[in-house]
Amino acid sequence: MTKQINAGGLLIGGGAPVSLQSMTNTKTEDYESTARQINELAALGCDIVRVAVPTMAAANAIEEIKKRITVPLVADIHFDHRLALRSAEAGADKIRINPGNIGSPEKVRAVAEECRKRGIPIRIGVNGGSLEKHLLEKYGGVTPEAMLESALGHVSLLNKYDFDDICISVKSSSVPLTIAAYRLLSKETDYPLHLGVTEAGTEYAGVIRSAVGIGALLCDGIGDTIRVSLTAEPQKEAKAGLEILKCLGLRRGGVRFISCPTCGRTEIDLIGLAAEVEEKLKNVKRDITVAVMGCVVNGPGEASAADYGVAGGKGEGLLFKKGRIIKKVPAEKLAAELALMIEKDD
Repeated sequence: MTKQINAGGLLIGGGAPVSLQSMTNTKTEDYESTARQINELAALGCDIVRVAVPTMAAANAIEEIKKRITVPLVADIHFDHRLALRSAEAGADKIRINPGNIGSPEKVRAVAEECRKRGIPIRIGVNGGSLEKHLLEKYGGVTPEAMLESALGHVSLLNKYDFDDICISVKSSSVPLTIAAYRLLSKETDYPLHLGVTEAGTEYAGVIRSAVGIGALLCDGIGDTIRVSLTAEPQKEAKAGLEILKCLGLRRGGVRFISCPTCGRTEIDLIGLAAEVEEKLKNVKRDITVAVMGCVVNGPGEASAADYGVAGGKGEGLLFKKGRIIKKVPAEKLAAELALMIEKDD
């Protein structure tokens, strides 16, 4: 079991539930827009949200953002240690830095002392694309071993200044490299780990890469908090991350939606029906499984474990509950009737 850190009341590691996070894409200086987006992400299931702090104006904005949100806030800092100091003072609940690019040891010490004084944990973020030159030369490029050494070197630097309230990430755009690096790190340290595949790509490919990388590690029991990184709106990151956690049984609540693939037996607009059902049930908070099946073969029989469902036929379909057929419904009314049945049971 990993150590546990406390980021603004959110426990990470030490047996706490795996938490979900994302990062805003607003200008942090625009504190009203940033706070609005953070609240949207929280409503989608995010437990903690990160903001970029590239300027002192962004660091100053944290004070106003904190007044408008209910989830912990992470300040993402690079290059200028003064931004970390101001962010901590302004109320950031966690600081993300790469000690290697903050500057001199004295600057790292200043950040460590400020965070220790305020009880703010630090995430050491190692990325495959920004490893130290001497490690690239030593290992002949970006390798799991190089990323591990980089992370442990940064840990040692913070430990040198009596700081141990640490979370670590070792991300790469390569899924196999990311998995290998985290597996090495989990054997060498007991700090909580922030999982992610960095620069994963656009929505379609990025979700797949993230699901494979993050999912494989979570199945190994590795990881305490996750972020899906997409070239897409952060709300889509949150939804993807939540689905990963739900698929692995690490998050409950809301609809678990299952549907069968299309095939030559299908005599209903299964793709359209599935999309309509998913849309109608998107705000349901109950912990239920709902199935949309394309024919009687894949209907109540194969989906008997579902709480509710529909099985399509020619121009009509069956409405079922707990594997038991309730009634036959015209195709165009299936989604509405299913939603009504679920609503009545609420």
